[in-house]
Amino acid sequence: MWTTPTGYDYRVSPEKLSILIGAFFLTSVVSAVTGSTSLITVPVMIALGIEPHVAIATNMLALTFMSAGASLPFAQKGVIDRSHLPISILLTVVGSVVGALLVLRVPIQALRIIIAISMIGVAAFSLKRRAAGTVESDHHRTPVAAFTGYVLTLLLGIYGGFFSGGYVTMLTAAFVVFFGMTFLQAVATTKVVNVSSSGVATLIFLCRGVLDLKLGLILGAVMFIGGLLGSRLVLRIGETWLRPVFLLAVLILAAKMVWSLI
Repeated sequence: MWTTPTGYDYRVSPEKLSILIGAFFLTSVVSAVTGSTSLITVPVMIALGIEPHVAIATNMLALTFMSAGASLPFAQKGVIDRSHLPISILLTVVGSVVGALLVLRVPIQALRIIIAISMIGVAAFSLKRRAAGTVESDHHRTPVAAFTGYVLTLLLGIYGGFFSGGYVTMLTAAFVVFFGMTFLQAVATTKVVNVSSSGVATLIFLCRGVLDLKLGLILGAVMFIGGLLGSRLVLRIGETWLRPVFLLAVLILAAKMVWSLI
């Protein structure tokens, strides 16, 4: 047993650890397609008695490993869109620092409302524009669209460093709509971006003493394997099935968030 400067007890029983390992593994496999890992993992941790801020911080470390594992098969297949990657990573790092510093000051509930509404809007927009996210979509976006995409990347980076629930899902949609990526490219590229987002936030949480490092490393190893398997599943699904699966996940997750707020 060890404690933070605030006296939080990090002890997790073997039974609870088994539940966490199972939940984190299954979620990481599915989330390689859908994103929104934290909407499941963080509530599970809190339900098992882990203090909310510690749950957010520890989950962020595990997400770093998951994103790294999921990125490897995509990099090997060459489906990552590198044209927008450097600026997106830079903006994400800046946003994540801001978000992580705000995690103890800003209520998560308000941001969850915004994310739920935005996810519904993205799903509606994508359903209306059926070509979006497919190989037939227009990859030659206007400067205004690219600028909007970068602004959203920064804003979502703040949210990603703060909580991360729904972050990758929204970033995937933004890359499709404003950068003209296919769903496969967007899913792959956001995994790389999320390594920087969750990694920077993890360092800040570690310095602030709200990170359960031991638990985070265990769950991170589990999520690394799950992310690796999940990204290979995405590559097998292909573009034809990836779009409807992603949109269905967006609608379900948005409905879940709205229901939790009622």
